[in-house]
Amino acid sequence: MLENPPQKTSRTVAVKADRELGWTRGDTIRTSISVTVAAVLLGLAWYLSTTDGEGLGGSNAALMLLVGAGLGILFERGRYCFFCVFRDLFEKKDSRGMYAILVSIAVGMIGYAVIFSTRIPTPTGENTPTDAHIAPVSIALVIAGLAFGLGMVISGGCIAGHLYRLPEGHLRSIPALGGVVIGFGLGFLSWDFMYSSFILGAPVPWLPAGNGYGMAVLIQLGALVGLGLWLLRWNPPVAGRGDRVVDATEVRRLLFFKRWPALITGTAVGLLAILAYYKDQPLGVTSQISSLTRTGMTEASWLPHFMPGLDERLAGCVAMVVHTITTNGWLILGIVLASLAAALPGRRVQLEKTTAYNSATALAGGILLGWGAMIGLGCTIGVLLSGTQAFALSGWVFGSAIVVAAGLGFRFGLHRKAAPGVFPPSP
Repeated sequence: MLENPPQKTSRTVAVKADRELGWTRGDTIRTSISVTVAAVLLGLAWYLSTTDGEGLGGSNAALMLLVGAGLGILFERGRYCFFCVFRDLFEKKDSRGMYAILVSIAVGMIGYAVIFSTRIPTPTGENTPTDAHIAPVSIALVIAGLAFGLGMVISGGCIAGHLYRLPEGHLRSIPALGGVVIGFGLGFLSWDFMYSSFILGAPVPWLPAGNGYGMAVLIQLGALVGLGLWLLRWNPPVAGRGDRVVDATEVRRLLFFKRWPALITGTAVGLLAILAYYKDQPLGVTSQISSLTRTGMTEASWLPHFMPGLDERLAGCVAMVVHTITTNGWLILGIVLASLAAALPGRRVQLEKTTAYNSATALAGGILLGWGAMIGLGCTIGVLLSGTQAFALSGWVFGSAIVVAAGLGFRFGLHRKAAPGVFPPSP
């Protein structure tokens, strides 16, 4: 997929000259709305904290809302978007965004190792932590990852990407997220076949089992370093930055207009992942969505109340029947609100042009996303990120399948064919 890659010294990425920012009436309006959204978010967190989340997700509701807010800011300002990162890699031969993902895995896994060591001092195959996203590895996981990766390319984002890009005005995210719900429904309907045919009895490899946490960290860190060194081939130097004066305008430019550095973004995402797992549950953005889907289908008698595997042994982002907002729901709300608050001051809220065709392709891509996430027990955040941080082989397998599907999708320009004019060819 990356044929004849250019060497690091053969090309550079030119940086456009900084535009004059100024301050307009529109900036006043946008900033006022941003401050209002931030105030609402903080006020809601305060209310959840003072009421202990009674009837609204429990005592960790406020914390997960704020964790989601942190993720929303990082996703939006650091462009921590798997679609964007993989598109840069395969289409532009630019790997810089990949380092945010690698660093977030590295930081998160160290924190996970510390938490695991206090809860399970002697890791074995029989005491795998059930609250971490460590899933069976089977052909079903590969199929799910391929479907998810293809859906990501066609719809223009992964599930987390659609959640943070919707407030920016990416209207194709609406049918895409609708497709995700449909995909979850189809996944639930096909679950019995996939589970009995492929998942039941499949191994659940957990790297610390039999090796210890120290060795698991070294092995996985070695893999991350190896990937990082290999990706340097597509990490061209940046030219044209010029001299800068640190003043109020420059600070404003760096905070709200310039993309935040990948290493800083990845480190912060990793730290939030540690906090979320320590206090509540691993990061993921599909639990609440899948819960609402399953609850509705169960109440409509389309699904049985008991589903083998899901209700007895498997860990992941596919939740049980619920009738209230969960802490995962608050995390999702935090992502949406905070990404809006972060995008407004940088003038990045612009309505995307939609047509019947690109909306239909977004819906189709979303169905693939939802089905892949249901069968794979999570998405790029819940399985790829949280799974690798937990030393689960399932995270690497799911991620590898996504990379293969995304690479093929970008190589054949499926994202541009699905949304003509939205994704122009790279220069």
